[in-house]
Amino acid sequence: MFEIIRSADRGRAHFGWLKSQHSFSFGDYYNPKQMGFSELRVINDDEVSAGAGFPTHSHRNMEIISYVLEGKIAHKDSAGNEEILPAGEFQLMSAGKGISHSEYNASKNDRLKFLQIWIQPNQLNGAPGYQQKNFGQQPGLTEVITPDGRNGTLTIKQDASLSQLILLPGQQQMMPVQSDRAYYLHLINGELDIADQKLKAGDGIKLTQLTELMVKAGTDAVRALWFDLPL
Repeated sequence: MFEIIRSADRGRAHFGWLKSQHSFSFGDYYNPKQMGFSELRVINDDEVSAGAGFPTHSHRNMEIISYVLEGKIAHKDSAGNEEILPAGEFQLMSAGKGISHSEYNASKNDRLKFLQIWIQPNQLNGAPGYQQKNFGQQPGLTEVITPDGRNGTLTIKQDASLSQLILLPGQQQMMPVQSDRAYYLHLINGELDIADQKLKAGDGIKLTQLTELMVKAGTDAVRALWFDLPL
């Protein structure tokens, strides 16, 4: 079974300094048919003007992932973490029992583009945590976030994993699937053939009841995120 969320159908917000597209209901965008998928609650495409950003605000009991597509994020939080995230970097902040943070465009001249992702945890009210890493640009499927932090991945408080998918033009990839799991793919760049459907940049697809899945890049290179989630 599959369901596609087309980029053109995503929610949109424009605050001058921030342009955002929402795959699922978020802020002033409410779509009762798109309240998340499994434990995946938010995927926002955010574009932040030079020098602007999100002032200090708080979260609780949420696993918050940022993936920088262009520019740099200046991060600061109440746990004492103060970091710069350049393009290609993944950040995982476990809000736990509560954390306050700010995220700003670190440049006074260039825009910042990043994906903001929220996954609901299966452990509540724990200590907040912060992790950050670049996993390179190797073609194929590369695990980034896992429940047990295996092979140097970031550790999430949920029975879920996140991988980056990078394909060269025309390249195919067999995806690891099980019939009792749910999967979500968010396409960042390029065109992708998946489940006899064609995805374009900004599209997402929900997938369940899979026994096998092959994906194939179009005439351009592909970059995507692949979520393995509890059904």
